[in-house]
Amino acid sequence: MSILTRRRLLRRAALSATATAGAGLSAATGAGGLIAATGALAAGCDTPKGGDPSGDPTAERVRFPHDFGWGAATSAYQIEGAAKEDGRGESVWDTFSHTPGRTRNGDTGDVAADHYHRWADDLDLMRDLGLRSYRFSISWPRIQADGTGKPNQRGLDFYKRVIDGLHERGIAPMVTLFHWDLPQALQDDGGWENRDTAHRFADYADAVYRGIGDQVPVWLTINEPKTVVQNGYLWGHHAPGRQDADAAYLVAHHLQLAHGLAVRALRATGYDTRIGPALNLHPCYPADDSPAAASAATLHDGYENRLYLDSILTGAYPADVLADLGPDSRMVKGIRDGDLAVIASPVDLLAVQYYTPLYLTGNGNTVTRWPTSEADWQQIYPQGMYDTLTRVTRDYGPIPITVTENGLPCPDTLGPDGTVDDPGRIAFLRDHLAAAHRAIADGVPLESYHVWSLLDNFEWAEGYEQRWGLIYVDYPTQRRVLKRSAHWYRQVIRDNGL
Repeated sequence: MSILTRRRLLRRAALSATATAGAGLSAATGAGGLIAATGALAAGCDTPKGGDPSGDPTAERVRFPHDFGWGAATSAYQIEGAAKEDGRGESVWDTFSHTPGRTRNGDTGDVAADHYHRWADDLDLMRDLGLRSYRFSISWPRIQADGTGKPNQRGLDFYKRVIDGLHERGIAPMVTLFHWDLPQALQDDGGWENRDTAHRFADYADAVYRGIGDQVPVWLTINEPKTVVQNGYLWGHHAPGRQDADAAYLVAHHLQLAHGLAVRALRATGYDTRIGPALNLHPCYPADDSPAAASAATLHDGYENRLYLDSILTGAYPADVLADLGPDSRMVKGIRDGDLAVIASPVDLLAVQYYTPLYLTGNGNTVTRWPTSEADWQQIYPQGMYDTLTRVTRDYGPIPITVTENGLPCPDTLGPDGTVDDPGRIAFLRDHLAAAHRAIADGVPLESYHVWSLLDNFEWAEGYEQRWGLIYVDYPTQRRVLKRSAHWYRQVIRDNGL
């Protein structure tokens, strides 16, 4: 990778992280613009004009397929706590969050939402909400303290209890193998820059498959490899906190390789379960009508989306991205014969996570077109959900899709009457579900939808400052309170629509 390319990637990452407001940009028109205008009401988490945000009661009701999987999602480090219990080892996020200055207020996931001890009550809440699917992750260091060797039976037993409890309540488990909590011992040996880590991940995946058996109908391999690459190795504000563009895309390749090896490990067990990746996809649009903006948007799409989609679903990395990285980049040099065949091992479904669009100017800068949420990187644009889902089907064929994350942070507070009112989240979810329904109507094989998140939790570098949950967590007492959005979502599930 040339010095110029390295500088450009780091600059692009910085611009993406702190997108500036775009002046003089034309407003979107048509259905997309109308949906976005509605969704924009969610940005401040205020009640839309007209009162109740559940929609016009006289409007035609939207119905989803009869077997649609309504769910919610979490991840291990964000909710479990019990950081040093029952043989769990240290992860990169334990190290990162305990490093001064890395997280807001110095927050850590040591206790989080204490789900490790309160899992049964949390599963009861899921049942009461009517969830049909629950997507969660397994903590790698809870299974292998140092990332290798014989699995920790106490760790496996915890997840067995959760999975059995879900089945008892009529909720289908959807389990992610890796949601960013790499064992620190593996990081000490080079982490995802070390090709051997991909093989250690395959060994861990095999231990989990054989330890839990075939009680999981859907497995997801790696959660948002792009976020590990960008936040962990370009921007440096996630673990392991690096800023090295050349290392970042070698990491991308090894994460993709780990995905493929984990798919093959599951096939080797003979279990009749499904598996796929979990990718956060950001639709990339030109910020204006210039050819330069169109070209910039295409290349940015390569880094944001096609780098991961193409390798998994077509067995090739996008040529424009490889050319931009250059023949001397660590990623290009790190691709070995047979790697792409492993990465493209056939999957059964694709998990899509949608939060925000990106707009590119002719010089490759990102600009903000729509109102943002409390997470300043998130633009409220429901049309992007439709565009993302239809794009996958159009470009890669009718692979079954599940939405495994979609949500909004709000400044939720516990009211004097013991309730939490979050109408903006309801507006956001309603508009994104409407966009998803339009995608289904236009031929997208969308099977299920999972709100991010079930519970308020540890939001990585933001600590406990942002609340994304349907359920409010009073952290000093760990009391759970269903927010207004939770009651609304329960009715959506009962109605199987909006």
